[in-house]
Amino acid sequence: MDFIGKLKEKAIKKKNVSASEALELFVEGTGNPYRVLAAASEIREHFKGKEVILCGTTHLTSAKWTQGCTSCSSIKADPESFPAKKMKTAGQILKDAIQAKKNGAEYFSIVAGSESLKTKKEWTNIYRIITEINKSGIKPCLSADRIDANQAAQLKAAGLSRSCFNLKNDGKEDLKMIKAAGLSACAGVGFGLGESFTQRIQQAEALRQLDVDSIALNIIDPDGGRQGKRIQPLSPMEILMTIAVSRFMLPDKDIKVCGSGKNNLRQLLPLAIIAGANSLMTGNYLNANERNSKLDHEMIADLGLIPTRQIDLCKCGTKGKHGCAASSTIKSKSK
Repeated sequence: MDFIGKLKEKAIKKKNVSASEALELFVEGTGNPYRVLAAASEIREHFKGKEVILCGTTHLTSAKWTQGCTSCSSIKADPESFPAKKMKTAGQILKDAIQAKKNGAEYFSIVAGSESLKTKKEWTNIYRIITEINKSGIKPCLSADRIDANQAAQLKAAGLSRSCFNLKNDGKEDLKMIKAAGLSACAGVGFGLGESFTQRIQQAEALRQLDVDSIALNIIDPDGGRQGKRIQPLSPMEILMTIAVSRFMLPDKDIKVCGSGKNNLRQLLPLAIIAGANSLMTGNYLNANERNSKLDHEMIADLGLIPTRQIDLCKCGTKGKHGCAASSTIKSKSK
């Protein structure tokens, strides 16, 4: 058995692929990329079967972009065109969540920036929003800078499914709170700001040590931001190798392609699944319009795979007592 095959078997048996082995795998993959992608696909299917998870998301506020972050696809728009900071109503966010469910999303994430969720009133509002989203039949997630033990417990009681945190921002403390409350944990990591592949492997090792449930790979388009215009965007093949090596190192975790991944992968987007991803962000991604969710479902079907929730394909427009029952036929294969 060759090196790639040996590492594949090691990953399937959950015997940790070391950082040095992962780096050697990357080097091997520069000459034999499709063999590495095929092996990563086998690892994904061993642990995740043929299911692909789609996720929707929205901002908690309609704030101007001020944080200088180049990982968010919303910065492709003119920052000055964003309205002043204003907390969205529960109704607005619930509407976004229901649309995400119609788009076939299993999870719906509310992204709260550093200026959000500071007051008791704001937290009371988010508990109510999460309760309503949970009742609508889609799994609510929250991405917030910091939460304490009491807040985590109340979020769980309100129906929160998953809490997301940024690996850069003292993730260990956040993770403690999340796990103690019985919540699923998702860690967001960014790629494409000039880091080396060794640094990406180190991030994957940190995620393994933290034992998170889901990893959001935020593929960054540096041309979209004001701070990274001189950085060359990642090529589709380098993105695919990053996904594949992540799957070898994190064999049983959910790996989701986020950020500008769909745009940067271009025609090679289906290969992200072959490379080991088992989850995609779908629909409108924060402030930027992504491609139509129907294309994601079509792609998943063309790969011989199935989404964990079917898209609502009703086009009749009939409402009321005698309206179309398509929405009631949406099937969820929740785990």
